[in-house]
Amino acid sequence: MQHDTAHGHPEGIPGLLRFAWRIIELMKMKWTPVLRATRTAQQDSRLARFCYPENGKVRLGPSYMTRRFQFTVVGFSTIVVALLVFGAVGKSAPPDAPYTNLGVYSEVLSKIKGDYVEEPDMKAVTVGAINGMLEAIDPYASYLNADQYKQYQRARDTKKGDLGLLLAKRFGYMVVEAVVPGGPAAKAGFSTGDVVESLDNVSTRDMPLAFAELLLQGDPGTSVEFSVIRIRRSEPSKVSVVRGMVTYPSVTSRMQGQTGIVTVASLQVSRSADVAAQIASLEKQGARKLILDLRYCATGPQEEGIALANLFMDSGLIAYTQGQKSSRQDFRAQASRAVTKLPLAVIVNRSTAGAAEIATAALLQSKRAQVVGEHTFGDAAIRKTVTLSDGGAVILSVAKYYPAEGKAIQDTGVTPNILQAESAAEPEGATDDGLPDLTPDDVSKKPVTDEQLNKALQALP
Repeated sequence: MQHDTAHGHPEGIPGLLRFAWRIIELMKMKWTPVLRATRTAQQDSRLARFCYPENGKVRLGPSYMTRRFQFTVVGFSTIVVALLVFGAVGKSAPPDAPYTNLGVYSEVLSKIKGDYVEEPDMKAVTVGAINGMLEAIDPYASYLNADQYKQYQRARDTKKGDLGLLLAKRFGYMVVEAVVPGGPAAKAGFSTGDVVESLDNVSTRDMPLAFAELLLQGDPGTSVEFSVIRIRRSEPSKVSVVRGMVTYPSVTSRMQGQTGIVTVASLQVSRSADVAAQIASLEKQGARKLILDLRYCATGPQEEGIALANLFMDSGLIAYTQGQKSSRQDFRAQASRAVTKLPLAVIVNRSTAGAAEIATAALLQSKRAQVVGEHTFGDAAIRKTVTLSDGGAVILSVAKYYPAEGKAIQDTGVTPNILQAESAAEPEGATDDGLPDLTPDDVSKKPVTDEQLNKALQALP
């Protein structure tokens, strides 16, 4: 993994301080969220600790950060400011320079340490500040200390049990982005927008997103304890979910009159090729129109979204990526990869994310399809793990996916041109202690009129 260690550093900054400088340089952010994060971190002493997954269980570990890191950020902030402002740079600093903001941060730390009503836990304060910086710019960013990063690397190479639960950060807490249809989380009733207050009795406030994902993994048959605030209920509920091996749904299709309906609940590798095969089968059965159902589709590499859109587009810009230090890369439709010209409608909901959003945005903006349903979640970016000198790492979005026109998909999601709320229903036997919201698994069980499908059928010529 390549990352700059010298670019942009003023002369004379000691090597021990380069991590602090690097964070400021990467963030390019305003400091108001830091003040908020330090306050919330101080209110919860548990943030000074972290957890390790061990055989599906949780145990408390050592300090959230290394002593070297704490000493660098807290103890030397004032020295950094003095070096940068009065000697290291050799000229006056512009008011918006990163090291000017570092001076503000140093002053805030000093006031907290000297004037706060009680002796502050500086470890918790610093943890909150770092996570506040990351969350201010990227809901999918994470800081992992050296031990956590080692676990993160090991977990990527090990096939473990999981829950089929996708998480994002909002307002300092974990929220459910989507669930894999048929997975343990879907069967337990989790749905997009649920707030996860705690995992195995550890608060998720300011917990690194990547580390929370580690806690979800473990040996099949072991369980994870959740405290969840449901969308339609104000009181949190306790839920225990057993880990299992998650299987991603296959592409399916069916005929309804002269309309072929292709359901894609996951865009794992090669799913776009499966969609092409289903379209060919439907056309042989006499399909005159097509509906592409992308509800609950939130998994799979972003490239599959490009490939999926290309099945229906023979020309034009599908999407492009661009970042602060990543030059623009265009993805254009290739005529040889298009497989049909039949009229098309796409159905999405709030659980549609990632690759499925890239395809939806392209088909909508090119006017190739009518898009029916709800505003999508908003998650389409290229993420990079940047290693740090202390052995830890920061996971950041380094480039975002953009439709041909408009803002980044991660920032705005995709808004259908035909809005239609999802049909609401309560699973049978639901109680106040259960998880009553409609989930992907309930859709096929409950005799509810599919208003979004009906609206898509009406939208086709």
